[in-house]
Amino acid sequence: MKLGRATLTAALTAALTLVAAPAALAHKAWLQPSQTVFSEKGAWMTVDAAVSNDLFYFNHLPLPLERLQVTAPDGSTMQPQNGSTGKLRSTFDLELAQEGTYRIAMVNHGMFASYKLDGENRRWRGRAEDFAGGIPAGATEVKASESLGRVETFVTVGQPDTAVFKPSGRGLELAPVTHPNDLYAGESATFQLLLDGQPAAGLGVEIVPGATRYRNQQDEIQATTDAQGRFSVTWPQAGMYWLEASHSDGKTTLPQAGERRASYVATFEVLPL
Repeated sequence: MKLGRATLTAALTAALTLVAAPAALAHKAWLQPSQTVFSEKGAWMTVDAAVSNDLFYFNHLPLPLERLQVTAPDGSTMQPQNGSTGKLRSTFDLELAQEGTYRIAMVNHGMFASYKLDGENRRWRGRAEDFAGGIPAGATEVKASESLGRVETFVTVGQPDTAVFKPSGRGLELAPVTHPNDLYAGESATFQLLLDGQPAAGLGVEIVPGATRYRNQQDEIQATTDAQGRFSVTWPQAGMYWLEASHSDGKTTLPQAGERRASYVATFEVLPL
């Protein structure tokens, strides 16, 4: 079964405009690589992309592939192979022909709006160029926000490097202090969050281990970035982890929007010592 383009676009925009919410209540967007560390180039990997209630299980919506960006270690853009979007997830393959670190990301820049129509509260999500036609005539109390979202993961062949972490300068992004493909259970890792290319101080960060379907608690780890935008986490066990941070301010670049919302999500694999 194929999903319509409009449905896929709405799903992606909704997923990437998630703002801070309790981990137990919010749908989570994520990319899950089949493996994050490889010893030799030429290997193949698969990535699943979805929005779900449980990490990392397919039980809500797929993340469509139209805004997927894959950056190779040399900075070139890679095209995914064997891409497919089903009812609950998208999936694609990558051939890792180079040594170094790859960045795999879903990147969105859009709008979110709330309004009233005939006495009912309604919402709209989409691209800025579709905003005028997306809000019906007669709507009142229209409040629009610009949204910048990034959902990503990282994969390394051979020796980790940091070339793909060059910031774009738009929205929230991650800069490694500890490389995200050099994570081990029981050890501490430090990362830096950037907002528009500058350290994002005082930002709340939430980290949730996978397999939430099989436990009653989220077991989330909370952290706050310091003045340099840095935070640290000690990994309690091996496995996949989901990280989320968000920020709101008035620095919108769209004239229709009165607020800007930036969100960041990453999937990390923590290996046993």
